[in-house]
Amino acid sequence: MKSFSPLKILFLLCTQLCYFESLYAAKILAIFPFQGRSQYICVENYLKALAARGHEVTVISEFPQKKQVPNFRDVTIINKERLFEDFPLDDFMTTVSKWEELNWGIEYLTAPTRRVLEHPEVQKWLANGVTFDLLIVEVLQQEALYALSYHFNASLIGVSSFGTDMRIDELVGNTSPLSYVPSVLSTNSDHMSFYQRLESLYTNIVEWVHNHFVMIPLQYELYKTHVSKPTADFMAIRKNFSLLLLNQHFSMSIPRPYVTNAIEVGGFHIEHKPKALPADMEAFINANPNGAIFFSLGSNFFSKNLSKEKLAIILNVFASLPYNIFWKFEVPELPGKPENVYINKWFPQADILAHPNVKLFITHGGLLSTIEAIHYAKPIVGIPIFYDQHLNVARAQAKGFGLGVNLKTLNAEEFKDTILEVLNNPKYAQRARELSNRYHDQPLKPLEKAIYWTEYVLRHKGAPHMRVAAQDLNFIEYHNLDAIAVLFGLPLLALVFMVWASCRLWDLITEKLIDQKRKVKQN
Repeated sequence: MKSFSPLKILFLLCTQLCYFESLYAAKILAIFPFQGRSQYICVENYLKALAARGHEVTVISEFPQKKQVPNFRDVTIINKERLFEDFPLDDFMTTVSKWEELNWGIEYLTAPTRRVLEHPEVQKWLANGVTFDLLIVEVLQQEALYALSYHFNASLIGVSSFGTDMRIDELVGNTSPLSYVPSVLSTNSDHMSFYQRLESLYTNIVEWVHNHFVMIPLQYELYKTHVSKPTADFMAIRKNFSLLLLNQHFSMSIPRPYVTNAIEVGGFHIEHKPKALPADMEAFINANPNGAIFFSLGSNFFSKNLSKEKLAIILNVFASLPYNIFWKFEVPELPGKPENVYINKWFPQADILAHPNVKLFITHGGLLSTIEAIHYAKPIVGIPIFYDQHLNVARAQAKGFGLGVNLKTLNAEEFKDTILEVLNNPKYAQRARELSNRYHDQPLKPLEKAIYWTEYVLRHKGAPHMRVAAQDLNFIEYHNLDAIAVLFGLPLLALVFMVWASCRLWDLITEKLIDQKRKVKQN
């Protein structure tokens, strides 16, 4: 019989307490249908970790594994239309209203839902009554997909690649006080002026109206069209979430309230052991004694779609810098490319940022990129283009680990001065290290936390005890509007009645006095 020392037994007990072993192999369906690879990167390690722990994981996405992974099955969505492939980036710089900005995303958000529901495999599952233990889905206005949990008899977990907003809050009854939690469409901090609070209120009203009167009806129509036996209570089952995993952390955003089943796991996509870079990239970094800069506009937006004027500005600035520069550029040829610039359509971004000789990250300000910059303690220069990127870059400036430039008004002098300010002023790198230390100071690594709470939901059959009652309330009930109406309405009604009664009494008295005077005159 094998013996264990007391120290080893203690170690094994501590390991079990910190990171529970799965009680059983669950049957999991994960749906991440968007064409942006960064959104799938956000969850890929998480889904693989679930498979590695013995769960049977089926994933619907556009990005099947190149090598077979045990317990991991891909159901691939084919998307022939690439929404941003040839989209001119200058078009994102035009000023539009909040409503127009939300309308712009309608096809981007509804097309993935349609592709999933139309998929022959999904239709076969629905027809045959296939069930899963757990459905994991991206919470980005995909209500028809949330409702599939009802048909698959599965507990429901949502993953948000950018944290939370008004629409996501509603799914679990979370609260985001408008007085200090800014909209992701703004650049406000958590300390807002009166005007900013007014703007925050207006933005949230517009988002709520658009969600309930445009997006949810569209999702309901998709659901009714493609689900053969739709349930009538769509509005209830779309909020049947057991858990939300939020790709955010207070150390890099703001401290704010969350309900019990909304868990911050910011950075859970990052592998904590960076891989060695390809030999040519390693040599390129080390060839310059000053180090290197990494520049990427992310996986949704393409540098090749920059206007000729903007490309010329960037090329001239890069040629004048005493650094070697990696640039994610989606075509093999870039006329006028300086020798200190290395272009490629894809880079191992996290592994490059982990390299000690990489001094600066020039980024579009996507949340995954921002988190990776903090994880590896790299200062940034932000060039935000769309949605939450403006808020992320504004927060980087406020927290002191980077600066931002406006792509619309970009000029060579401003761009170069901003880059050199962040590189040459040590306060930015120092601040990046401080924030990185705060971020890493957690009792569990983000991926471990995500796995723990996922398996907690499985162990406790959907963990209904974590749900707040707000998930079962409508808008009027949640905001107590009916109670407020009664509370203030009854006194008002009483006052109206008293005024009416007083007027009526006065009329009766007046009529009686007039009658008495008439009788006196007659006598």
